Amino acid sequence: MVTPAPRLVLVLGDQLTPGLSALARADRARDVVVMAEVAEEAGYVPHHPKKIAFCLAAMRKFAAVLRAEGWRVAYTRLDDPETTGSIAGELIRRAAEHGASGVIATEPGEWRLIDALGALPIPVHQLSDTRFIASHAEFAAWAEGRKQLRMEYFYREMRRKTGLLMEGDQPAGGQWNFDHDNRKPAPGAVRFAGPLRFEPDAQVAEVLALVVGRFGNNFGDLAPFWFATDAAQALAQLEHWLRHGLPLFGDYQDAMVRDAPFMYHSLISFYINAGLLDPLAVCRAVEAEWKAGRAPLNAAEGFIRQIIGWREYVRGIYFLEGPDYVRRNALGQTRALPALFWGAPTRMACVGDTVAQTRAHAYAHHIQRLMVTGNFALLAGIDPFAVHEWYLAVYADAYEWVEAPNVIGMSQFADGGIIASKPYVSSGNYIDRMSDYCKGCAYKVKDKTGPEACPFNLLYWHFLDRHRDRFAANPRMGQIYATWDRMAAEKRALILREAGDWLARLDAGARV
Repeated sequence: MVTPAPRLVLVLGDQLTPGLSALARADRARDVVVMAEVAEEAGYVPHHPKKIAFCLAAMRKFAAVLRAEGWRVAYTRLDDPETTGSIAGELIRRAAEHGASGVIATEPGEWRLIDALGALPIPVHQLSDTRFIASHAEFAAWAEGRKQLRMEYFYREMRRKTGLLMEGDQPAGGQWNFDHDNRKPAPGAVRFAGPLRFEPDAQVAEVLALVVGRFGNNFGDLAPFWFATDAAQALAQLEHWLRHGLPLFGDYQDAMVRDAPFMYHSLISFYINAGLLDPLAVCRAVEAEWKAGRAPLNAAEGFIRQIIGWREYVRGIYFLEGPDYVRRNALGQTRALPALFWGAPTRMACVGDTVAQTRAHAYAHHIQRLMVTGNFALLAGIDPFAVHEWYLAVYADAYEWVEAPNVIGMSQFADGGIIASKPYVSSGNYIDRMSDYCKGCAYKVKDKTGPEACPFNLLYWHFLDRHRDRFAANPRMGQIYATWDRMAAEKRALILREAGDWLARLDAGARV
């Protein structure tokens, strides 16, 4: 009897899940799992050192789990002298080494890798990623024939499908969305100490030494490194947040406070997106807290909406729209990414604090990303692809399937309105209402013109004026343009002139 040739089973660094579809389809006695730390994945954007360390450490620990469960694992370390430097190259090398007949893979979350696997000279079977609630076909069927692909309606379908927060066929509490309860401004004090901090063990310490040597010049602080790097630690962080952060998460999820970078947020997106936590199990744990009376409905619903609503929705958009999505630039914005995104000094307290927090933790919460750095980039006319690559580089939870729609669509309106019905722009008033940034800023948020005027105030009107042909007829923006038109012509001219001068200083590299 001829023993069949083994197949390679590819497990990527964001697929660290025992029930991964590729592992479920494989034969433990016959096949070989391939995992690889490669230069191409570590360097296609200048990733934050914390993200690289997290991915490598979590991969090594997951490989050890697989070996303990009886899998043969061919693991390539970043400093392996025989590495080819790419996932495709490692699959070709391991296929020759083991006489493999083909590759089983769970579909990657980036078109770049999907295409690389499809171009291999050996057979590759890419399976659906069953860790998501909605398949590509389900999302496409939902989107078929709709003039607008609004997340809210997709979210309701996911609620019905999962049964989360449902009472029969009706939503718990009599409404689908409690967002109006989740917009409280910054509290006087934050009573949540933040995430658990895990002391690096010997395996993690080895990774940290490697990252210091290879990526020490990347933007971002590697130390202190406190991320969870295995499923047990990730679960401990979830349980910690359920007890101490979830109860007030809903109320203050949009608030921003200096020196409180984590607010009441869960900081488990790193672990969900890498595969260490199951998103549906996380949502059921949140639902259980509400049912037990330990968390209010607005907090539970707001969090669950982020997972089964927004997270699933943006993945659907990414794959529905195709590989060119990240290059879209509907507004024709071309300004280079300013040095302040990489930590150059700025007088803007909100931007400076968000970038400093990003440097320190490889993390900023969704409103900081959307309404501070994202809002600024959109108002200033920065090239959306450059903005996309920055977010992909600096955040530890950023993988292209989730990051690109959030940036290209939601934040930068570069997809022309597929995700957002209007651009997410605001003057300084929003930041002042939702944060304490403006109290310590060199600019004055109440000043609309003059040398101390908040740049968000100037750039807001400058943005609306230069894109008037596109947005004036938008029913959600008509009143805004009416306000602009009621201003005296001299005042409008002054605002546009001062905004132009401010942007010129930005382009010249001056501290702004």
